[in-house]
Amino acid sequence: MCLACVASFAQTKKKKPRRKPTATQQAAPPAPSTAQSAQPGVDTTKKIAAGPAKPFDAPLDGYYKKTNILSAKVTPYPNLRESDVAFAKRVWREIDVREKMNQYLVSPKQRLIDVLMTALDAGELTAYDPTPTKTDPGGDTFAVPLAQGKARGRMADSSLVDKIDKNTGEKIGSVLKAGEFNPDSIVKFRLKEDWIFDKQRSMFEPRIIGIAPLIKVKVGGSEDYQPAFWVYFPDARPLLATKEVVSRDNDNTGLSFDDIFMKRMFASYVVKESNDKDERIKDYATGIDKLYESERIKKKLQDWELNLWQY
Repeated sequence: MCLACVASFAQTKKKKPRRKPTATQQAAPPAPSTAQSAQPGVDTTKKIAAGPAKPFDAPLDGYYKKTNILSAKVTPYPNLRESDVAFAKRVWREIDVREKMNQYLVSPKQRLIDVLMTALDAGELTAYDPTPTKTDPGGDTFAVPLAQGKARGRMADSSLVDKIDKNTGEKIGSVLKAGEFNPDSIVKFRLKEDWIFDKQRSMFEPRIIGIAPLIKVKVGGSEDYQPAFWVYFPDARPLLATKEVVSRDNDNTGLSFDDIFMKRMFASYVVKESNDKDERIKDYATGIDKLYESERIKKKLQDWELNLWQY
């Protein structure tokens, strides 16, 4: 009887669930000691320095790289002996870049004046003083070289200002006062060239001697274009041969500035031919007559060559 009561009491008695320890009661893992974590000979307080940055390699802007024009070489002139020159005529002509055929000379991507000025500033070309003298009335014999850097000072639109004596108030001369240089203000270039007939090769051809950018000079109440400086064209050819001209019709012209001048791919008009009085066209012609005289000189040179082969 007693045993039965004890057994029934044991079955009815419920067991209480065991409570889980909280996060604060859980034992934290032992922290590694400094002596165990630190490696001998290594300063753990310093950060590992990053390696050198990898250089940026820009992708090719296009499907091919233009290298031919950069390595172009100048085609030399054929050798010319004085005894082979049967006819020679010196001509000065001007190129107006505002004409449609000459607009490639003033493209913002590649201006002829920028090419020349960059080479002059770098000392790759020499500029020559165009000031007339007794021995050089035209100022275009490449007799007086300009110091490096002075050519840019001559490129601004200039005006002739009277020089007054402070004591007497009288005019003692005039000075050329330069303004600020603007590449778009250069709208004309002057070429000095010789037309030569080589009887050894039976060729009648021009050879450019010099090129000069023209600036507008104010003299009194009138304005006139005068050379800022002269550049000896044979010296400029190796540079011009590596500068590609920009065309509105074709991005890959393959033509350099040297090709343009050698192939005569420009429009121009004659302003002077060699004569016994050393006169310019504007000295004896005015208005539209100057253009007629320019065309007459061009035709005279063409007729000389045509008449040479008539029988």
